[in-house]
Amino acid sequence: MIYKLSLTLLMLWLIMVVASLFVGDSANAVNLQSLLQPPSSAHLFGTDELGRPLLERVLLGAQTSMMVALSVVIFSALIGTTVGIVSAYYGGWIDRVLTKVIDVFLAFPGLLLAIALAAVLGPGIENVVFALVVVGWVGYARLARAQTLSLRSREHILAAKALAVPDHQIFYRHLLPLIMAPLGVEATFGIAGAVLAEAGLSFLGLGVQPPDASWGNMIKEGTRYLLVAPHLVLAPGIALMLLVLAVNLLGDQFRDYLDIRGRQQKNL
Repeated sequence: MIYKLSLTLLMLWLIMVVASLFVGDSANAVNLQSLLQPPSSAHLFGTDELGRPLLERVLLGAQTSMMVALSVVIFSALIGTTVGIVSAYYGGWIDRVLTKVIDVFLAFPGLLLAIALAAVLGPGIENVVFALVVVGWVGYARLARAQTLSLRSREHILAAKALAVPDHQIFYRHLLPLIMAPLGVEATFGIAGAVLAEAGLSFLGLGVQPPDASWGNMIKEGTRYLLVAPHLVLAPGIALMLLVLAVNLLGDQFRDYLDIRGRQQKNL
């Protein structure tokens, strides 16, 4: 039941992203005759303080969240997985240096470091992605390193070394396929974290800037009219909550599926 609900919410997110591609200039068009209108048949989610249709802006916010989430997860996974595999596979001074670098990044609270980077770089979606990648690659690196340490002494890895197989082929043919499952679990939680972080940075004014739509800056703008037009906060807030909940539930289900011992205990 939970799995089906999570997939349904994620499919709804994808539908919103596809629908946002057909949103025209009306999403940013100011209409002074329709200020702060409540939800109605004409505007399903109502209008904001500038008379813009809230439904279309929520759709554009879904597009922004997907762009940021996918970019952050892809780049963080590529960098972190590469660093983790290289560190554990070669060991020695390489492992010590890279481990110290990872420890330095872990010494800073992730969100505070992202806020500091975004403040230095300036607002904008590209800077948000960069700041979140700088923070997010560490988790993938730790996980890839731990998994590689347990695999590098396996027979097939030793046989590949004995046959003088190049290291990069060992990485991508023999190591990476075996650690993809736990990295996939990490990626699901990374998507939820990136969506929340982007919304938080936009809420603080360090992320996506108006008139571009982001659920974070929509909530920020709506807080000024919370008593007279609560739909300005409820619409993007509920969308953000449901998306993060769905991704986290799906990640939990994926992790439980990979936990063979847990499944065996349930069967007993």
